[in-house]
Amino acid sequence: MLTVSGGRPAARLPAIAAWVLLVAGPLMAGDSPAPSCGLVPGWTQHGSARNFVADNLFEYMDGNAEGYLIYGFLAMNGITCKQGELTFIVDISDMGDADSAYGIFTANRDTRQPAAAIGMGGQIVPRRAIFAKGRYYVEVAANPEGDHTKPLEAWAAALEKSIPGSNDRPEALSWFPSEGQTSIRLIPESVLGLRLLKRGYVAQYEFGKAFLVLEASADSAEGVMQKLRARFGEAAPAKLGDEAFTFTDPYLGKLCFFRKGRYLGGYGNVAAGQDALSLARALAAQVP
Repeated sequence: MLTVSGGRPAARLPAIAAWVLLVAGPLMAGDSPAPSCGLVPGWTQHGSARNFVADNLFEYMDGNAEGYLIYGFLAMNGITCKQGELTFIVDISDMGDADSAYGIFTANRDTRQPAAAIGMGGQIVPRRAIFAKGRYYVEVAANPEGDHTKPLEAWAAALEKSIPGSNDRPEALSWFPSEGQTSIRLIPESVLGLRLLKRGYVAQYEFGKAFLVLEASADSAEGVMQKLRARFGEAAPAKLGDEAFTFTDPYLGKLCFFRKGRYLGGYGNVAAGQDALSLARALAAQVP
């Protein structure tokens, strides 16, 4: 899967650093929020502010920039804040939309650690805090080594209030059945490993993988379905949505694809004893 790793390259984080994304002051049209160390009392700015766009993000993030770009990264504003010996590196990334912001959050979170109720979704660990809100992705990490949970919690709370946008998760997440779900993520390209499925959500279940892909129009979705049918050869047509088919693939196992308007969805890697069409029908019923 094409995701962002949980850490950062040494070029971006000399020694052990920490990210904090913060926002203060009004927004200019088309601009990302501007950081300020005054958001939490007792902190002062260290060095100059940072500003990056897609064309030069690699200068800041080195080999990790591609992981942001595939999620639709537009711009980043950053600043370094200090309080005594404690340093927070502050960045905010404009990901273009809530799906992308939530997607890069889920790619960066540590699934072994509990989530935090911040924005659309967040996580705070001893040396890092991250969350997504609206179209923005917020990162927080601290230097030097140690347990900085309390100051990270203070920053995260202040940042959540300052960053514009909604705390509501992307609507599509609610369409996936919750029973048996172990994870759900935005795949920025090649959903299920198929280049035809450019970008969409995949939910992992104990019995298979559910997926949803939004095309630009119903016509383009129909075109993708035609290519999928050709890709899988002797697929069996099914009555579901605007069109559907089932098939058994050596790599994706038992699967079902359906189209409903602009949406392509279905199930793959369906376990023995489960009916791919019935599972897909339950998913399609939730898609508007």
